Amino acid sequence: MARLSSSFTIPEKDLTELTKRLNSRNAPRKDYERAFIVLESSKGRQPTAIAKDLLTYPNKIIEWRNAYLNNGIPGLEDKPKSGRTVSYGPEFRDSVLKKISESPPAGFGRWDAPLLAKDLNCSVDAIWRLLKKEGIHLNRQRTWCISTDKDFAVKAADIVGLYLNPPLNAMVICVDEKPSIQALERKTGYIETSNGQVVRGVKSTYKRNGTLNLFAALEVASGLVVAKTTETKTREDFLVYMDELITEYGSEVELHVILDNYCTHKKNDTWLAKNKNVTFHYTPTSASWLNLIEVWFGIFTRKSLNGASFESTKKLEEHIMAYVKTSNSQPTPFVWKKREVKGSQLKNNIVNLRN
Repeated sequence: MARLSSSFTIPEKDLTELTKRLNSRNAPRKDYERAFIVLESSKGRQPTAIAKDLLTYPNKIIEWRNAYLNNGIPGLEDKPKSGRTVSYGPEFRDSVLKKISESPPAGFGRWDAPLLAKDLNCSVDAIWRLLKKEGIHLNRQRTWCISTDKDFAVKAADIVGLYLNPPLNAMVICVDEKPSIQALERKTGYIETSNGQVVRGVKSTYKRNGTLNLFAALEVASGLVVAKTTETKTREDFLVYMDELITEYGSEVELHVILDNYCTHKKNDTWLAKNKNVTFHYTPTSASWLNLIEVWFGIFTRKSLNGASFESTKKLEEHIMAYVKTSNSQPTPFVWKKREVKGSQLKNNIVNLRN
């Protein structure tokens, strides 16, 4: 026959604290369990019965019941862990930042937390805590173009000025081409992963059914896009497209066209002489990001092309023009905002960025 546990009386102050821990929604699980053990034990319940309620073992019930009987509420707290507490101070921070600035071990492209921990003989968790505190992301990267154009300021000011203060009774458009859009044919759908999540599925094998080029002009004021697909992207294709834009807007409308420095956009003096209502404005070298049509191309690629399948270039053309039509049904102009990149010059020594 099992030995009966003796009941005991809990002081009113302790009873209030234990009841609070038992009913709290934010208290740690361990506080709830220990409060439950003491309260149920005080009623004379057997450790095996209490252990069954908590899905644990009887010895744990006996341990915390006795801890309370011997030391009260303080006895329910965790005991200090043995061993020396590791403390990482300023010297540790400096050593990590210095190490990151050095070349990684042979065969590795960059430092990561395990490599740093091994080299500095410390824990990986300590490295992660320091990197998080310092705002350093070793596994993320950012790319950008730094224009070397000696006339960058003048050209950039000209284009930004057209965005912010366009000429009266004139149209500002951003023109460019997106070349070699592939008509890839492959199976797509949805799949269920091993953890039960449903995700978009794209078969790894595909069939190439040709390519198309897309010419597009973005009206800065309205957000409307005038688009055309071609099989090639020669200078003739570009000028034919510009002729179509003249027809679209009318030869009496003053057009300011923002272009990058692609070869087909240059050396068109003869065409410009025939179309005196058109002025070409070129972005600085390595600064095509100043052309707002690039923003539209990015959105178009993400929403229209990624994950799609086309059995022919004809289907691809229909798909592209359908997206353009939908985009133009509710056009939204892009608002130019100056964006300054902090630390736009590479610094090999990360300490320079964190001191």
